[in-house]
Amino acid sequence: MLNLNKFISEYVTCRPESMFLTDIKNNKEKLSEKIAGKKVLVVGGGGSIGSSFIRAILPFKPATLVIADISENYLAELTRDIRSTKGMYVPDDYIPYPMDFSSKVFEKMFRSRGGFDIVANFSAHKHVRSEKDIYSVEALLKNNVLNAKGLLDLLSEFPPEEYFCVSTDKAANPVNIMGASKRIMEDLIFSYSDHFPVKTARFANVAFSNGSLPAGFLARIEKCQPLSAPTDVKRYFVSPEESGQICMLSCMLGNNREIFFPKLREAQMMTFDKIAENLLKVEGYEPLYCASDEEAVEKADELRMRLQAAGIDAQTGTQDKKYPVHFSGSDTSGEKPYEEFFTDTETVDMNRLSALGVITGKPIPDKARLSDFMTELDKAFDRETLLKEDVVEIIKSYLPNFEHIETGKSLDSKM
Repeated sequence: MLNLNKFISEYVTCRPESMFLTDIKNNKEKLSEKIAGKKVLVVGGGGSIGSSFIRAILPFKPATLVIADISENYLAELTRDIRSTKGMYVPDDYIPYPMDFSSKVFEKMFRSRGGFDIVANFSAHKHVRSEKDIYSVEALLKNNVLNAKGLLDLLSEFPPEEYFCVSTDKAANPVNIMGASKRIMEDLIFSYSDHFPVKTARFANVAFSNGSLPAGFLARIEKCQPLSAPTDVKRYFVSPEESGQICMLSCMLGNNREIFFPKLREAQMMTFDKIAENLLKVEGYEPLYCASDEEAVEKADELRMRLQAAGIDAQTGTQDKKYPVHFSGSDTSGEKPYEEFFTDTETVDMNRLSALGVITGKPIPDKARLSDFMTELDKAFDRETLLKEDVVEIIKSYLPNFEHIETGKSLDSKM
């Protein structure tokens, strides 16, 4: 049986332990002071990063933990997991709510509790594939920007001690609408920084997070389906544990309007095809390189039929050593060949923490300009006819350096 944490440590992050342990140890007293006995709200807490954030803060014993997430299944599994973990502290006032943070029932719940001391928002569209057409673009921008404003307005009535909202490395010099939405989200939360402290973090891909391509590798192998990956897209990776720790450290140790990011070297970037090859190796297979998705599907079906005839499960069968894969260059919209955490125009402090850099000196954004942009975007979505390129132009009016990569092909057209 695959030990996923061990695989991530050995083949993806190439670190024997979390890179943030020193920073957590050095700031243990301050973290405890910030979290112990506090009322905490985590929006989108059932997902990969949100749930890791929860596991990171629980040892510091908050008095209240309320989680809002639209996925009942994620919340159920999170609750089972933390209650089944030996030594894990769970406060008496622990309530996971399957609800949308932009809904009226969420507002009722929030007001009934009189607000929270710490609020962390992980509710976001995070995939480049979420910009496949005008409808998916609207859903993405409403969740990441427009609806987020409603939460911030509510928080203004009940100012928290700390507010954190997760960003992405794709927000630095964005080439896709998802990355641009998170870059605008940074401005949006910073525009409320005169009401309460706001912090965010840009960080690498979370290895094997829900919905990620590596997580898809596991699902494909379980179903004896082929693996597909780009060969020319390099990404930084952190472990699921590290993703929650980044957010905790940013939320609790960051100053107002600061952006945290992991100190990772360019040499630590990895391609997805290399992860797939290593995963197959650990599972007892060798890649069978195919020239197309269609050929890979055909070869995988042949493998599945042979294993079934022999009464062998794909995950345990080792008689067939060759496993079909199709690796190719990226040709879909919004795919950047590499990622970066900050731009040339941003001021960076690389000395404050051991494993985290901090973007400092971010000003309060021009609120009137930001408001005009959001009004224009909202009005555009009310139009009966609206094209994806129209939205790109609206975004460019706010982010003049936004260079959208458009190929006319979505990730959903590929395996």
